Amino acid sequence: MLQVRDLVMRLRSGGRAVTILDGVSLDVDAREMVAVTGPSGSGKSTLLGLIAGLDRPTAGSIVLDGVEITMLDEDALARLRRDRIGFVFQSYHLIPTLTALENVALPLELAGRPRPLDRARELLAAVGLADRAEHYPAQLSGGEQQRVAIARALALRPRLVLADEPTGNLDSATGAQIIELLLALNREHESTLVLVTHDEALARHAERIVALRDGRVVAQT
Repeated sequence: MLQVRDLVMRLRSGGRAVTILDGVSLDVDAREMVAVTGPSGSGKSTLLGLIAGLDRPTAGSIVLDGVEITMLDEDALARLRRDRIGFVFQSYHLIPTLTALENVALPLELAGRPRPLDRARELLAAVGLADRAEHYPAQLSGGEQQRVAIARALALRPRLVLADEPTGNLDSATGAQIIELLLALNREHESTLVLVTHDEALARHAERIVALRDGRVVAQT
C-alpha cells in the first residue's frame, strides 16, 4: 500500500545543509500497523510529514496506493490528503473557534458528504464524547481534545492514518485510553496505521517497529 524508497531530506541551517533523513526505505502493507521509534532528532516526524505530503523530500520517492505523491502538485496533494489520509497531531490542531462537533464535521463538509453533522455526532459518540459536542477546544481536557482529533482524522474513513506522538502531551492513564481508542477505531475502519511514538507501550501494539537513528532505519522488528 505504501512504498518509501531512498528518501532524503536536507534543510539549510546556518548556511549549511543539514541532513534530516538519509536514504530511508520502508514498505507498509494494507491494514498493517507500524510504529516508528527513535530518539529526538532522528527524523521520525519529518518522515511522517513527507508521507502525508505536507513537505517535499530532497530526493527519493513515496508511492501511496500506486500514486507517486512526490510528483503531485499542491492541489492534487490536497485532494489526496482529503480523500486517503487521516492525520492525528500531538498538539491536536483543532480549530479553536469551532465546537468539537464542528471540528469533526469540517472534513465531511469540505468533501461534500451528506449530513455531516449527523455523521460527526456518530463519531463523537464512538470516542465517548457525545455529551461534549457543543464544547470548544479550550473547554476540553487534553485527552478529550485528542479524542476529537482522532474522530476528525477518521471522519472520511481514510485508507491511511498517520499519528505523530498521539499520546505525547497526555498523562500515562489518559495516554493508555487514547491508545486503546485509536487501535480499536483503526481495526473497525480497517485502515493502515503508521504512528510515530516515544511511548514503548504504544509501540508494542504495532505489528512492526521501525527504529530510526540519525535519519536512517537502523532496525525493523
